[in-house]
Amino acid sequence: MGFAPTKFDKHSPILKASWLDTPLGSMLAISDEEALYLLEFVDRRGLEREIERLRLKTKAAIIPGNTSPIISIESELKSYFEGILREFKTPIHLLGSTFQKLVWEELSRIPYGQTRSYVDQAKAVGKHTAYRATANANGANQIAIVIPCHRIIKANGDLGGYGGGIARKKWLIEHEKQRLLTS
Repeated sequence: MGFAPTKFDKHSPILKASWLDTPLGSMLAISDEEALYLLEFVDRRGLEREIERLRLKTKAAIIPGNTSPIISIESELKSYFEGILREFKTPIHLLGSTFQKLVWEELSRIPYGQTRSYVDQAKAVGKHTAYRATANANGANQIAIVIPCHRIIKANGDLGGYGGGIARKKWLIEHEKQRLLTS
């Protein structure tokens, strides 16, 4: 996937995009100079539409390049995959509805190495019967791994969905649980 040329003038905000290699495959990071806007596996279905929505919401040009947040998340991901890092510090910028942001903030409260069900998450955000809406908000998360939607499973213990693929979700959950046992 390449970067399509974006029409912009000298007053358009600029977002920069960079490919990051991880043990689970390449990821795309997009940020401005202050915060990370997107971190996704490059083979995620619908990624091009997601990037276009980001561009439209921010009215920004997206060009290849590096920023402090991209350099930070690359370093943090390396430490995460090495089993050293449990909490990300790279600043993030959330673009979503009030409900989506509430769901994503609740996701961020799930401790490293633990899982919650969609029902548990819906209850935690005060929407006891809105587990489908909660699951949809999880699916709209644009900051993979950092906002840990991989920690949400079905009430019966099955993995459920994951934008990065079930194999990655399983790996991430096992990676975190294994690191807790060995620390």
